[in-house]
Amino acid sequence: MKKIGVFTSGGDAPGMNAAIRAVVRTAIYKEVEVVGILRGYNGMIAGNFIPLQSHSVSNIIQRGGTILKSARSKEFMTYEGRKKAFEQLQKAGIEGLIAIGGDGTFTGAKVFYEEFGIPTVGIPGTIDNDLYGTDYTIGYDTAINTALDAIDKIRDTADSHDRLFFIEVMGRDSGYIAIACGIAGGAELVMVPETLTTIEEVVQTINQGWKRSKTSSIVVVAEGDEEGNVHEIAAKVAARLEGKYDIRVSTLGHIQRGGSPTARDRILASRLGVAAVEALLAGKQNIMIGVVNDEITHVPFEDAIYKEKPIRQEFIELVRILSI
Repeated sequence: MKKIGVFTSGGDAPGMNAAIRAVVRTAIYKEVEVVGILRGYNGMIAGNFIPLQSHSVSNIIQRGGTILKSARSKEFMTYEGRKKAFEQLQKAGIEGLIAIGGDGTFTGAKVFYEEFGIPTVGIPGTIDNDLYGTDYTIGYDTAINTALDAIDKIRDTADSHDRLFFIEVMGRDSGYIAIACGIAGGAELVMVPETLTTIEEVVQTINQGWKRSKTSSIVVVAEGDEEGNVHEIAAKVAARLEGKYDIRVSTLGHIQRGGSPTARDRILASRLGVAAVEALLAGKQNIMIGVVNDEITHVPFEDAIYKEKPIRQEFIELVRILSI
C-alpha cells in the first residue's frame, strides 16, 4: 500500500487533531503517502483531497475540533453516493482509509468495504465513549473535564442561593458523560438513558437530602434520559415539590465538544493513530482500533457498532452511596 487517506466524520471531538497528526507522521515514517479528505464522506464524494506532509500537522496536537473539518453525509447513505466516493478514491490512487469518528462513521465504512472493497481502519473519536471494544474514546476525557468545570461553578451559586439545579450534559444514547460528571462533581442524582430513574425517585432523593439539612442539590441529566429533556424533568419535579425549593436549569450543550484536549486524550489519540496505520499496512480491514486495559485491541466494525457498552452498575451505586 503506497497511498492512504484520512478523514474525520460525524460530531467533532477534542483530540481528533492529535489523531490526524499521528496518522500522518506514522504514514510518512513508513514511507507511505497520506492524503487528507476534507469534510468526511461529503469530501470523499466531491474529491476534496489535500496532500499532507509532516509540517501540515505541526502545532495542531493542542487544538480542539478537526483541521480536516467534519460533516454528516446523506448522499453517502445512498449507493450512488458511495459509488462516486469510490471513483474519486480510485482516481486519486488512494488504496486504504483511516476513519476517525463514531458508530455512524464506522457503519458507512463497513458498507463501503462490503460494496467496493476499500480497506478501512477506524479510530474511535466521540465524546460519548459509547463504542464497544475500547475503554475510552478520543474526546471523552476532555468533555467530562469541561462539563465538570461548569458543574463546579454552578454548585457554588447553588450553595450560595440554596437552589436545586438540574444540569443537562450530552449523551443522547449514552450516559457515560453524565455518570462521570455526577461522581466527580458530587451530584445528588444522575439520570442516564441506560437506567430508568423515575420522577418519584428524584423527588424522594431531594426531599431526603433536605431532611438531612442539605440546602442545595445538583442533578445531572443526560440529554437522552427516558423522562424527557432537562426542562421537562425540572418542570415535573417542580410540580411535585409544590414550590418548596428554588429550581434552576442549565444546559451545557456544545461547550463539551470544544477546547484543547487533555493530556490523556492527546496520548490516547496518538497511540490509536499510530496503531491504525500499522494495522492498515499489515492488511487489516473493517476494524476499529481500541484500548482495553491499556492494551491496543482490534475490534471488528460489526462489534464496535452493534454490541452494547453498558455503564458499570458500580458507578450507579457510587452516586447513590456518596449522595447522602
